Amino acid sequence: MSAVWRASRAAVKRRRLQTFVIGLVVLCSTTTVLLGLGLLTAASAPFDRAFDQQRGAHTVAAFDLSKASSGQLARTSRRPGVEAAAGPFGQSLLEMSEDWLWMPAGSLSVVGRAGPDGPVDRIRLLEGRWATAPGEIVVNWPVGGTPGPDRLGTELTARGAPPLTVVGFATSMSKSAGAWVSPEQMARLQPTTAQMLYRFTHASTDRELRTGLTTATAELPAGSLTTAQSYLTLKQAFSAQADAYLPFMTLFGVLGLLVSVLIVGNVVSGAVVSGHRHIGVLKSLGFTPNQVLAVYLTMVSVPAVIGCALGTLIGNAVAGPILRVAFAGIDTGNASIGISWWPSVVCLVGMPALVAAAALIPAVRAHRLPAAQAITAGSASRTGRGLRIQHRLGGTRLPRAVSLGLSQPFARPGRSLLTMAAIVLGVTTVTLTTGLTSTMVAFVGKDDGADRVHVEAGSPARGRTALKLSDLQFEQRLRSLPGADRVTARALTRVSLAGHTQTVFADFYRGDTQDLAARVVKGHWPDGDGEAAAGPAFLTQHGLSVGDRVTIQLNGTQVPVSIVGELSDGNAKALASGWRTLRQLDPTTRAVEYTVRLARDADVQNYVEAVKAADPALRPVVQKPDNTVTKTVVGFASVFTVLLAVVASLGVFNTVLLNVRERRRDLGMLKSIGMTPRQVMTMTVSSVAALGVVGGLLGIPLGIVAHRLVVDHVGVISFPESAKQVWHVPQLAALVLAGVAIAVLGALIPARSAARLTIAKVLHNE
Repeated sequence: MSAVWRASRAAVKRRRLQTFVIGLVVLCSTTTVLLGLGLLTAASAPFDRAFDQQRGAHTVAAFDLSKASSGQLARTSRRPGVEAAAGPFGQSLLEMSEDWLWMPAGSLSVVGRAGPDGPVDRIRLLEGRWATAPGEIVVNWPVGGTPGPDRLGTELTARGAPPLTVVGFATSMSKSAGAWVSPEQMARLQPTTAQMLYRFTHASTDRELRTGLTTATAELPAGSLTTAQSYLTLKQAFSAQADAYLPFMTLFGVLGLLVSVLIVGNVVSGAVVSGHRHIGVLKSLGFTPNQVLAVYLTMVSVPAVIGCALGTLIGNAVAGPILRVAFAGIDTGNASIGISWWPSVVCLVGMPALVAAAALIPAVRAHRLPAAQAITAGSASRTGRGLRIQHRLGGTRLPRAVSLGLSQPFARPGRSLLTMAAIVLGVTTVTLTTGLTSTMVAFVGKDDGADRVHVEAGSPARGRTALKLSDLQFEQRLRSLPGADRVTARALTRVSLAGHTQTVFADFYRGDTQDLAARVVKGHWPDGDGEAAAGPAFLTQHGLSVGDRVTIQLNGTQVPVSIVGELSDGNAKALASGWRTLRQLDPTTRAVEYTVRLARDADVQNYVEAVKAADPALRPVVQKPDNTVTKTVVGFASVFTVLLAVVASLGVFNTVLLNVRERRRDLGMLKSIGMTPRQVMTMTVSSVAALGVVGGLLGIPLGIVAHRLVVDHVGVISFPESAKQVWHVPQLAALVLAGVAIAVLGALIPARSAARLTIAKVLHNE
């Protein structure tokens, strides 16, 4: 084994460039694959882990107490298929008349529980203590971390309810309530519904959950079940934004793996072909065929292991910022977001194994090569298979250096195919990134270039003075200020959605909604009574689509609304509607924010000062578009494209370097009959330029298909068709040149080396 190691180490030193190529390729691929696997695990594993720790409820169900008694509900816990249950707990909706803590006015779902523990939904207390007496409340903290003790003692005021003092903050992965009070306090609120928390023996699919709930409630009076929330919906909401990044991360990971396999196979194949004499020497010294095979596998495994280790370290280092972006604004609750350990293990074990497997097929040639044939192999190139094509090209009007270069790929068709495949993957990646960038620019570039100012209305809950003007008067004042063109008013509240235990945000708009209507990709903007629109994430998580009807409730008033439009994007917990619908729910609610579109020639700073002078309770802010998702997708796609393009160029570099070493005698003969160094460079670059053209023509359609797959499966954005149709003839022509650029960049250094090769050096080596 020591002899094999010494021979392998000598081979690594002898082929430093190829060793560097393999190490860099594996490093880039490992980083890409690790990020994809890390994002995949973060999208589900943290939720599952925290959910299991809290014994989360598979189904959170609410029942009408006028139809089912507490005793009847308690008996459902002993029904077949119920693994564990908690409740019944009294449940009530508090209508908050003003902003509280970090939430807007609206509905707050409150449940009465004696303590945070239990067989199901063990609530984790983050700050303070549990509510044990009337007048106390514990508020759900939906995101990671803690709110801090300074917010304890805040007094919450709801319509028709006594003041409640915040004594603690807690979190529930089951999202069973927005807040909790003691059973005594709940009794004073006179609840009309009760909550039951179930864990079923079979709960891996929606069908099993429906079956379990149906069995558990079979003996209850008809119509007593009012709402039922599945934990699978919560899990989908948890990973919704992370899932948006998975398509392109997965695609780049697959492309990186394919490029790695192709280049490693190419490197080892070239090493075997150019090292016939070395193989013969090894076998004549007593190396067995298996030992020769081990030498070549070890030769590629050493840089692969080093590159894999460095790629794993880099991947783990950059995974943190990516995960922070992917889970920004998501209700993570008790889940700890981070990359799991097993993606690193998979990469550390799998990548070297993949490299060895890719090297095995060409290395078998060294295993089978007879010693006599190998020891007699010289450095003369075996280009007989390309002579016929070379003669045909020589009869054309092409310069002699170009015709000689174009015929070289046919001398080694297998190596040329591997090289062209690497170029195809490189062009595919460039095409994909170009399409993604164009789509994102088209998506966020709908802005007409006019300045916009957000004006936040004052609120007593935020320590500001009340507005001097009424809602409509203030809107008119904003319109009358110099420079104003369009004004849109927005009211924000929380409403309960029929059939769902969690409350949702509701945005109600009035005024000039042309910009908002432009975001609709299906249906139309909700202008009439009882109409609403929402983004794809909201519709998916609530099982809705355009044309469906749902009932929303605020302050005890229920209004049925129709989903008339699907927005291109939007908060997964928010829907949009018109002012007429708000007037049906609560006529007293006023706007909390106004968006003012300024005229083209308006001075934005002058308008901001005019708004401040209009009322001291106002806070005007110049709008800055939030393109976090766009910048993240385009940024990482660009980085991966550069990496894969460099890797593809390194594959070309390796091919040209092998060709130059094999054709040293031919190059010496050509120079001896008058070929200049410039002509040698032209011939060498031409030998791969044709592969670049063909690779570009093949990679473009693959990149277009990959682009379509990605933009059609970004779950948080529904791209309009106009943003998907981004391909134009000049752009496609430039992408063809990308293949040529990859090929030429990879060939330049070996071409210069060939141009500097002297006749005396060639004859000396021979």
